[in-house]
Amino acid sequence: MPNFYIQPLDQKLAAAIQLKLDSKTKPVGALGSLETLAGHVALIQQTLTPQLRSPHVLVFAADHGIAAEGVSKYPQEVTYQMVLNFLSGGAAINVFCRQQGIALKIVDAGVKGSFTEFPAVINQKIAEGTRNFLHEPAMSITQCEQALAAGAKLAREVAATGCNVLGFGEMGIANTSAATLLMHHLTSLPLTECLGRGTGLDDDQLTHKAAILTAAAQQHTATSPLEILAAFGGFEIVQMAGAMLAAAEQGLILLIDGFIATAALLAATALHPAVREYCVFCHQSEETGHQRMLTYLQAWPLLNLNLRLGEGTGCALAYPLLVAAVSFLNEMASFESAGVSQSTTQTPVTA
Repeated sequence: MPNFYIQPLDQKLAAAIQLKLDSKTKPVGALGSLETLAGHVALIQQTLTPQLRSPHVLVFAADHGIAAEGVSKYPQEVTYQMVLNFLSGGAAINVFCRQQGIALKIVDAGVKGSFTEFPAVINQKIAEGTRNFLHEPAMSITQCEQALAAGAKLAREVAATGCNVLGFGEMGIANTSAATLLMHHLTSLPLTECLGRGTGLDDDQLTHKAAILTAAAQQHTATSPLEILAAFGGFEIVQMAGAMLAAAEQGLILLIDGFIATAALLAATALHPAVREYCVFCHQSEETGHQRMLTYLQAWPLLNLNLRLGEGTGCALAYPLLVAAVSFLNEMASFESAGVSQSTTQTPVTA
């Protein structure tokens, strides 16, 4: 098991950060959740003047053996085809990252197929897809540890370039099934509260998916977070979890996307609870279990746009709100600097 040393956020600056927020030329709290976001970013960076540098989104891709059971609306080869789409710049995440000036890296964590002719793909393939967890664990403990280490190594490499904001996305046909069972086992919530339509299953397909996942859940006796990850996870989910842990260890801001990425965070939090403190939750997915997952993590999402695409799209869409939060904290005048009188009903503050 890779070692991670994640420090809980030091709260010593919290009062000074709040004082600075309250001193801006506005009624106290008038910018609502944007103030909460600004304060959180400042606390993660342990400064009154936070900066966002070289934002990145990592998209981890892998295939899943459970896809053979017909739990997805799309065939397994779509994973490989979508990676090619990422490489050609044609996916939604490409569009949104270009729009926001976010660097995008595509990771082969375990796709069925080769990308040797595409040097832009970061090769971290553990195997060509997981095994079918209806019949056996998705991966061995050794493979799970290798995937955690691979994700962590990449996050540390990105951090070393000067990046301090890292978003996480994924691609993998049938990975909502993996995320559903991870959620079920890591939260102890009933499977029915974790299950959703994924890529758009109809009622009959959803009933079939529920039956397969119920049977799969009964096949395994995994109890520890590592065992649960190995039993049900995908290589992209495990590598995301490792990258999240290493990014938090490096003091980065973690941008958490939708259902699959949050399942990876659930696993990361089960391994090291302090990782949760470094997270910004970008949106609430339309996937049924995501709201319950966010509630379990006591998280408030920045956006609710009924998204259910994955790829890290929520990260790229929410990033401008981080820019706005940091900008107003650093650039908005205080009552004192602007010579504006404060409310007589609030305690005078200084910048």
